[in-house]
Amino acid sequence: MAETAPRARRARGGGGAARRAERTTVSFDTAKYIERNIPNFEILNEEALQIIEANAEQILEEVGVNFVNNQAALDRWRDAGAMIEGERVRIPKGLARRLCKTAPSSYTQHARNPERNVVIGGNTLVCAPVYGPPFVRDAEGGRRYATMDDFNKFVKLGYMSKWLHHSGGTVCEPTDIAVNKRHLDMLHAHMTLSDKPFMGSVTEPSRAQDSVEMCEILFGKDFVQENTVMTSLININSPMTFDDVMMGAMEIYAQNNQACIISPFIVGGAMAPVSVAGTLTQVLAEVLAGIAYSQLVKPGAPVIFGAFVSSIDMNSGAPTFGTPEASHILYGAGQLARRLGLPFRSGGSLCGSKLPDAQAAYETAHTHNAALLGGVNFMLHACGWLEGGLVSSFEKFVMDADQLGILHHLAKGVAVDENAQAMDAIREVGPGGHYLGCAHTQANFKEAFWRTDVFDYKPFETWQDDGARDTQALASARVQQMLANYRQPALDPGIAEGLKDYINAKKASMPDAFI
Repeated sequence: MAETAPRARRARGGGGAARRAERTTVSFDTAKYIERNIPNFEILNEEALQIIEANAEQILEEVGVNFVNNQAALDRWRDAGAMIEGERVRIPKGLARRLCKTAPSSYTQHARNPERNVVIGGNTLVCAPVYGPPFVRDAEGGRRYATMDDFNKFVKLGYMSKWLHHSGGTVCEPTDIAVNKRHLDMLHAHMTLSDKPFMGSVTEPSRAQDSVEMCEILFGKDFVQENTVMTSLININSPMTFDDVMMGAMEIYAQNNQACIISPFIVGGAMAPVSVAGTLTQVLAEVLAGIAYSQLVKPGAPVIFGAFVSSIDMNSGAPTFGTPEASHILYGAGQLARRLGLPFRSGGSLCGSKLPDAQAAYETAHTHNAALLGGVNFMLHACGWLEGGLVSSFEKFVMDADQLGILHHLAKGVAVDENAQAMDAIREVGPGGHYLGCAHTQANFKEAFWRTDVFDYKPFETWQDDGARDTQALASARVQQMLANYRQPALDPGIAEGLKDYINAKKASMPDAFI
């Protein structure tokens, strides 16, 4: 009907209503992972890179790293040619780098819906949500301990978020479920409430094994052994310490062909030097040792060069985010990862603010942009992070997820094909005219400009009539709208039953533990 209406009336009435309805229609679309068509920003010259690389090798050989409570790791290193003294491992120059050469430069993580598969490495950027906070915050309930219901809501929001490619892992820590059992419920939520790829449990090696076994139910045992279906986070206890829990989980995943992010967890000035070059040296040394060890466990196991880095406020001791020093380190670490031929993880919606306010937005925007320009391939914490990682915020989740669309559009670069040159439009309009009604605008306006699903672009009077809502209020309404529109993706009933039976049997096999 609208197409038969007069042109002028359609522009002012029915057409606008139709476009507004189109923007509010329930959609389960997920954008493909980002493929950059822009260059990476390289902050370090060749001389600086060579200095950092040489210093990292010197640290590994002279200072060494600790592998604690892990005799099997010490034995592997000894057999590979490292010097072992107690739990200290000193790695001869060149050994770690040689071992890292068997790690793939990119890999595909499979989702249960093949359309959601992601490629991690090369020119790609895969965005995953916040990971790890014990608290949640929303406009109605304020700050509180997270529950499994909160966890499920975040998974649903992630599934509904167009620009988010990955369901993530511990989007919040459900404190109402026993510590030794909650990983089962969290994995089940990712497997059933979403069909995007997800992360496995790393809080104890047996929980990593449970993750593998649940994936074997979801995907099939042979498929899991032949393909990567999980990417999981292995944090290094900086400075230069590899604990048995994280290494035990990594060993399980490597043995089963599942990917691990080997990531130093650094607060500059506390767990690493205050200087950018010194921190990059330590980051590289730690990553070389960690990835080399993964390849000792299983050559060819997929890994990601990780770098989670913040600085410290020397007055309060609190970590700071979105700082220029953090961006310097991200850019430099990205160069070091590319020289090793490895995928790179860094960035995120990192901020120290207690609320989804201007501080949170500034700090997040700085880190988002650095991640895009710095060649990050896997961006954990891409949306929802608040209060230095202590809080998962519902409002900030949808605000950040919306802004990830900007990164997609920036990464496209600038088209210069015949349509983009717009020569016919310039000729049609000529001097003194306007482009609103010209053929080129009519043909391209829907896709020409990125448009937010959260922010307000209305004139002041309309905004005031609509309740004068600020961004947090708009985001709160968006959360409720998305959850109301959520529809669970279909799953084979036999697989669903198999997962339930596995979880029930596992839970029945052990008493609850909250430590």
